[in-house]
Amino acid sequence: MLSDEALQDWRSQALQLEAEVGKVVIGQLPIIRLINIALFARGHVLLEGDVGVGKTTILRAFSRVIGGEFERVEGTIDLMPGDLVYHTYVDAEGKPRIDPGPLLRHGERLTTFFFNEINRARPQVQSLLLRAMAERSVSAFNREYHFPHMTVFADRNKVEKEETFELASAARDRFMFELSMPTPADAQVRSRLVFDPMFHDVDVLLEQVTPGLLSWRDLNAVGAAIQRHVSASETIEKYLLQLWEATEQPARYGIRIDDVDIEQLILAGASPRGMSALLRAARSAAWLSGRSHLTPEDIHAVMPAALAHRVFFTPIYELRRAELSEALISEILRRVATP
Repeated sequence: MLSDEALQDWRSQALQLEAEVGKVVIGQLPIIRLINIALFARGHVLLEGDVGVGKTTILRAFSRVIGGEFERVEGTIDLMPGDLVYHTYVDAEGKPRIDPGPLLRHGERLTTFFFNEINRARPQVQSLLLRAMAERSVSAFNREYHFPHMTVFADRNKVEKEETFELASAARDRFMFELSMPTPADAQVRSRLVFDPMFHDVDVLLEQVTPGLLSWRDLNAVGAAIQRHVSASETIEKYLLQLWEATEQPARYGIRIDDVDIEQLILAGASPRGMSALLRAARSAAWLSGRSHLTPEDIHAVMPAALAHRVFFTPIYELRRAELSEALISEILRRVATP
């Protein structure tokens, strides 16, 4: 078990990680903090946003700081599940060969699996990734392969709709956070991104990030220690249960959304797994803020990212998900009495 002093040392490293990523991804401090929270809560991250806002850059920056082995897959319509598991080719002698694919080739050293434009991949591919994310293992070549240290980062192209496949609810639920990365609004940040040559070459830009800053083999142990270290009072536990109930029965808490029949909105509220993810993330947020106990602010900081994609609407409202999920979580936080 890690001591309080050791956890404090790790907190210093975690904050340094944020500073390293902040060197090359400017104007995105809230997104950097949430990805860092997910990393230490040992959860996967789905990032979406407009084309060219830096989604790939921020995920590559985190991957570089974490260290370990890195794999990247490009989502395409012709990608098949087997492409994640094995690679076939003809060698120099004209003989067919089969080598382990991106999920298998590094074994337990696989730390970061980056799936670029995941919604371009077929549902069969997403299903295989679903198991890999949930169990951090996959069966192939008559044996079981394990990658216990793996974190999946994925980005989602939400602009183009042709030849894309919307992620199934079960697949989205495997991501601890679903984050939307905005275009920076600050005039100074926008000016730097356009006129500073440093931001015009991503590969050169990423060289500024210190590689392997963290001891990636210890992240699972540190994540478990954080969960034991940060306590929740009975009052906070009651508050969390009320928030959960509000995702299932929002009308009971007086929640109202314009142009929505609130009684007909919810098909299914957050699941036990979703609430567990919320609690783990909130504890990581508290730890990063230097506290050993949960506060409502820790819960508020992570709840939109942790629960908005885990509340399911009836078909009549599902097409308005992006708008309504944000409004619902905001109203729940406003209406449920904060202790």
